[in-house]
Formats: sequence, C-alpha cells, structure tokens
Amino acid sequence: MEPLYQQTHKHVHEIQSHMGRLETADKQALHLVENEIQASIDQIFSQLERLEILSSKEPPHKRQNAKLRVDQLKYDVQHLQTALRNFQHRRYAREQQERQREELLSRTFTTNDSDTTIPMDESLQFNSSLQKIHHGMDDLIGGGHSILEGLRAQRVTLKVGALPGDREKALCFDFSQQGPRRRSSTSPTCSACPTR
Repeated sequence: MEPLYQQTHKHVHEIQSHMGRLETADKQALHLVENEIQASIDQIFSQLERLEILSSKEPPHKRQNAKLRVDQLKYDVQHLQTALRNFQHRRYAREQQERQREELLSRTFTTNDSDTTIPMDESLQFNSSLQKIHHGMDDLIGGGHSILEGLRAQRVTLKVGALPGDREKALCFDFSQQGPRRRSSTSPTCSACPTR
C-alpha cells in the first residue's frame, strides 16, 4: 500500500503545479492542459479506489491511520477537481462575453422603418379608464356635497320656521354636525316627529 500511496501523493502535487499553467497557457494550448489535468485526476481517482481496498486490508492497529491518509488524498483530489471546474466555468463565461462583444461590434445598425409602430392601445385604454373613474369620483363627491348643502338649508328653514313658543318641535328637527338629536325615554314626544 505504501508505494501506491506515495505515487498517488506525488501525482497530486504534480497536478497542483500544473494548475498554475492554466493561467499562463495561451488559448490553443489551454484545452490540452485542461485535458491533461483531467486525465491525471481520473487516474488518481482510480488509484484512490485501489488504496481504499488496500487500507481496509491493513492490520487493525494501522487501518485507521491508513484510511485517514487515503481520505486526505481523496479530499485533495476533489479540491483539485473543483478548482479545474471553476476555471473552466470562468473560461466559458469569458469566451461567451468575448463572442457577444464581437457580435455587437460587427452588427450594422440601421434607422427604424417607416412602418414601425409602438403598441400603446392597452396603455391608452387603461389611461382613459382611469380618467373616467377620476371624473366619476369627482361627480360623486360633488353630488354628496350638494346633498349636504341641501340638508343644511332645510335645517335653517326648519329652525326659522318654528314658532318661538313651539320650542319642542324646533329641538326635534335640529340637525347638527352629529345628526338628529336622540330623545331619551323620559323626554316628552311631540306630534311633529315622524318617528315615535
């Protein structure tokens, strides 16, 4: 087990050094470096499977230590795999941005055609509906105001029309800001009140 572990450990360090080449490689060689690193990682994964089998066959007093060493190597290789995928993802995004930039720069722009229309029908209908509702609310408020003015005029007429000696009738029809006065059960009723 020990020679295979040392060989795998050496491969991991080699891959770590090759990861630095990814940043400095030109576009043509970049795919070759990526493929080489991915092949090495795949080879290390197969060696790790073999190491797991061998570590389970170690004597009991060495088994736990051997499994820990194999797990550490596995973690390092997974970390390298993730780093490679992140690099590839960044490269794909950068290449896509470059393609989009080139596409925009190479596009020729022309003026709009004479038959270009802007779809505004729905917006106009919505705006006219809002204006109708606004005018309707104004009319409703104005009607309410007219009704209140009419009630105030009737109040004044009823107060003036009442005789000075007929104070009870004037009190029954006195509409103030709070509405008509309420009679208690002990107050006398008058014949002019429509409700008893």
